[in-house]
Amino acid sequence: MTGSTEYFENWVSTFNPAPSAAVRLACLPHAGGSASFFFPLAKAFGPDVEVMAVQYPGRQARRNEPGIDNVPEYADHIFAALRQLADRPLALFGHSMGAVLAYEVALRMREAGLPAPVRLFASGRRAPSRYRDEQVHKGTDVQIVAELRGLGGPNQSMLTDPEVLALILPAVRGDYRAIERYRHDPDARLDCPVTVLVGDEDPRVTLDEARAWAEHTTGPTELEVFGGGHFYLVDHGKEVIDLLARRLSTQGTEPIR
Repeated sequence: MTGSTEYFENWVSTFNPAPSAAVRLACLPHAGGSASFFFPLAKAFGPDVEVMAVQYPGRQARRNEPGIDNVPEYADHIFAALRQLADRPLALFGHSMGAVLAYEVALRMREAGLPAPVRLFASGRRAPSRYRDEQVHKGTDVQIVAELRGLGGPNQSMLTDPEVLALILPAVRGDYRAIERYRHDPDARLDCPVTVLVGDEDPRVTLDEARAWAEHTTGPTELEVFGGGHFYLVDHGKEVIDLLARRLSTQGTEPIR
């Protein structure tokens, strides 16, 4: 079933299909995040770039499915879905936990002999080799909610609704367990370009931790710093979109804007 259309559509949402686009951009959400987080990005690009967003289990339309609590299993499933997109150049954009998942998916593409991503955009996440002793997944529900509030993510109003919290917290806890227990393979390297995006007040990643992404690819890397915290891209949506457009326009396509 991993090669089926049903499997792909379960894992990947395409808000604005763009069959004539020369490049695709697959977006991977943060811990607790959903595909809909990237709807504004898909709307902004229109037909120039086909934007797809990964939908993790345990939330939104997949809320009745059991969640996943480890990075390798997440990456295996996402790779199984995205490998069906080998007919056109593919870029990956991951925010926070999604950046690590995008990295692991790119490694699987390389191991399978598939074309490398034309670019990996790693947003709001320190390099895979940079660890902290974070134990959010072991906290109480109240402590996890406090963590989400402290990061200032989208849909903050949901955090005051007990019924909504009962639905989303199991998936959030599983995601935190996955990323907090993750350890990279020190012998693994990508060979694609990597663009690192980070907020200058992000409590979860320093600029040095962000620069360390250069250790994980033999391709060129760059660091783009925005004002703001962990969810800097909510306030700087236009600037982020413009940056993605400039980088993707060099992948054998006509300039996007």
